[in-house]
Amino acid sequence: MVRLASGGIERYIVSAGEYTVPTVHYIGSLNGTDRTAGAGFGHLIVFSGNGSRIADATLTPQGAIEYHNGGIDFDGEHIWCTIAQYRPDTTAYVARVNPATLVPQTVLHIKDHEGGIVHDTLTNKIWTLNWGGRNASTFNLNDLPSNAADAGIFTWPQSVVRNPSYFVDYQDCKFLGHSRSYHWRPVMLCSGVWNAGAFNLGGIALVVAETMLPLAEVPVEMTSAAGWPVTQNPVEVAVVDGKLRMYWLPEQHNSTLFVYEAEPGSPFEYGGTGGLY
Repeated sequence: MVRLASGGIERYIVSAGEYTVPTVHYIGSLNGTDRTAGAGFGHLIVFSGNGSRIADATLTPQGAIEYHNGGIDFDGEHIWCTIAQYRPDTTAYVARVNPATLVPQTVLHIKDHEGGIVHDTLTNKIWTLNWGGRNASTFNLNDLPSNAADAGIFTWPQSVVRNPSYFVDYQDCKFLGHSRSYHWRPVMLCSGVWNAGAFNLGGIALVVAETMLPLAEVPVEMTSAAGWPVTQNPVEVAVVDGKLRMYWLPEQHNSTLFVYEAEPGSPFEYGGTGGLY
């Protein structure tokens, strides 16, 4: 999800999938994945600040095997998204979208499912997260071959790193820039869930994009009326009056936009009578 605000007008651009044929799980694994491809369409939907749908762009043609639109990010000029097969260990492509026209432009193809993406305008690198946010791939857009956008041509990442944290599976991330507080490393905020049967844990994390090392991790216990963790599906982030503000849209089909602000200055963060300081 991307929130755009100007002159008191808010727009929320949400990635979505329309699934016309469900995937079916194999017994075991076949050709490196665990289910059939299914069928559907990838969308970007634009909502006004009061929740009215004002635009709906279909990003994929009928019959395309890659139709799952994952987490998206906005770099000030383009919306970046990954359109993937809706199954692990398959294929995806990176697209950038003009928010004024919602017309996608293919940038490169990847030989893995990718569900999250951020773009660093300082270095012109992108980082993509695969199924469950288990791996992060780095691509330098300055070094792409001239045919990177052509169908059937796969671009191999500059590097792939394993996510060392099993706290939650990141579903959507937002690039925060290069912070002096973290030695100028590229940092992103990621939101996600961990599912274990009937137990669902939500959480957010500050993550070094190039290494996937978590700088801070916070469990989130709030749920929607239907019982979904609010961190399920998309996230957006802003700093308003010095406070971190989070936007979540957790449910499928009809959903509620949840807006929370972090309360600074926890009385339990420092001090106390027990332990060593």
